[in-house]
Amino acid sequence: MSAQIKYAYLKGHTWLYRRHYPKDVALALGQQALKQSLKTKDAATARVRAAELNARYETQVAEVRSLAEEALSAPRSNGTAPTWAANPEGALDRLRASLVDSGTVLDRPDFNRLTAKKKILIGDRADLYLRHRSSQLRHGGFKSVRYSVELFASRYGERSLCSLGRDDGREFLGTIAKLSPLVGKSASTRGLGLDGLLSFSENCAAKITVRTQKRIWSQVNHFLDWCVYEGALEANPFKSVLFEQKVRPKPYAVLMDEEVRRLLADRNVDLHPVFLTCLLSGMRAGEAAGLLREDLVSKGNLGTFAWVRPNELRLLKTDAAERLVPVHPVLEELFSGLPDFGPLFPDLNVNQITKAFAKARRRLKLERPGLVFHSTRKWFITQCERTGVPEHFTASVVGHKSARSENGITYGIYSAGISDEQKRSIIDQIGLPG
Repeated sequence: MSAQIKYAYLKGHTWLYRRHYPKDVALALGQQALKQSLKTKDAATARVRAAELNARYETQVAEVRSLAEEALSAPRSNGTAPTWAANPEGALDRLRASLVDSGTVLDRPDFNRLTAKKKILIGDRADLYLRHRSSQLRHGGFKSVRYSVELFASRYGERSLCSLGRDDGREFLGTIAKLSPLVGKSASTRGLGLDGLLSFSENCAAKITVRTQKRIWSQVNHFLDWCVYEGALEANPFKSVLFEQKVRPKPYAVLMDEEVRRLLADRNVDLHPVFLTCLLSGMRAGEAAGLLREDLVSKGNLGTFAWVRPNELRLLKTDAAERLVPVHPVLEELFSGLPDFGPLFPDLNVNQITKAFAKARRRLKLERPGLVFHSTRKWFITQCERTGVPEHFTASVVGHKSARSENGITYGIYSAGISDEQKRSIIDQIGLPG
C-alpha cells in the first residue's frame, strides 16, 4: 500500500502536488489550484517537499487577500463610488500585476477567466465524428458506421457526453437486441430513431442477429473511444460493459456444379459477364466490377493477365489482394467484346451485382441458405483444391494472405511467390461444368 501524503498523489513513478485555492483567491490569481511536480518517487522526500509547498500556499493566500482588501478599501473621491467599482476588470488586472511584482506568484500563469466547462452534447459530437470518418472509409463501411452512431445519437443525442454511464451502455445493448431485421429494409422505417424502430419491431418475432448487434456495439464504442482521444471524455463508460453473446460463424455456401450450369444457362444480360469472370478468376465482386481495359496486361506466350489493383473505381480489401491473375481462355473471348477503354463493366457496381444475383437466384428457385454472389469465389477455390493445387498457390491467385507453413511470416519474407507460369497452369485447368 502506497504512503498517504495530504494534497499529493503518486502518478506513475512521480509524486505530484495539487491544492485548490479558495474561490476569492482563485479569481484573483486566475488559476484554480497550486499544481507542481515534487520530482521524486521517494515518499519521505515527497512529504518534505509537500510541506514546503503547503507553507508557500498559505503565504500566497494570505498575501492575495491582503492586497485585495487594500485595493477594495481605497478611499472614495468626492463621495463617489471607489475606482475599482467603475472598472472592476482593470482593478483585477492591476491586482494580479501587483501579485507578480511582489513575488507572490512565482511563475506567472495564463490569467484566463475562470469559466465553467462547456457542455458537450452527444449529438453534436456524433456529427463531428461522422464528418471525420466520411473521409476515411469507403461508402459501404461509412454507411454502416453512420447507421450505428446515428441510432445511438437518436436516443442519447440531447445528453452531455460526461453524463453517460455503464447503465446507459447496458440499456442500449439490451435495446438493440429487440430490433427487427426488417428495420433497414422497410421504407416506413427511414428516418426513424431508436424509439421509433423499437415500436416498429414489437410485432415482429424475428430479431437482428448477434453478429449485427455486435457490429453496432463495436462501432458505438469506437465513437466513444474517439471522444476520449479528442479530449471530450475522460474515459469510455461502455468499456466495462461486456458483450456476452457468442457470435456463431455463418459461412457462405459453395455453388454446386448444377447451380453453376443453371445460372450460366440463364444468361442474364447484366449478370452473365461478371458472373463468368468471377467464376473463372476467383475475383471478388468489387474487384471484377472495378476492372479497367488498361488493367489487362499481355505477357507474350503466357497470354493476358488481369492486374487487380486500386483505381478510381475501387479500393482493395487487403494488401494481399493486389495481384496479377491470368485471364482464362473463355474470358479472353468474353473481354474482346467489352469496351476498348475505361471500365470493362461500366454500368455495374457491387450493389447492382449482388441484387441481380439475388433476383436470378429467386427466378431459378435456387433458395439454398448461404448462397450469394460471393459463392462464385468459393466455387473457384474449391475447383483449385480438387485439382490438387497447393493451398498457398491458390492464395496467390485469389489474393488471400497465405499461411504456407506454421512459420508463415518467415516464409512470406523469404519467398518471392509463385511464378506466372504456375499461375497460368492453375487457371487453365479450371473448367466450367458440363
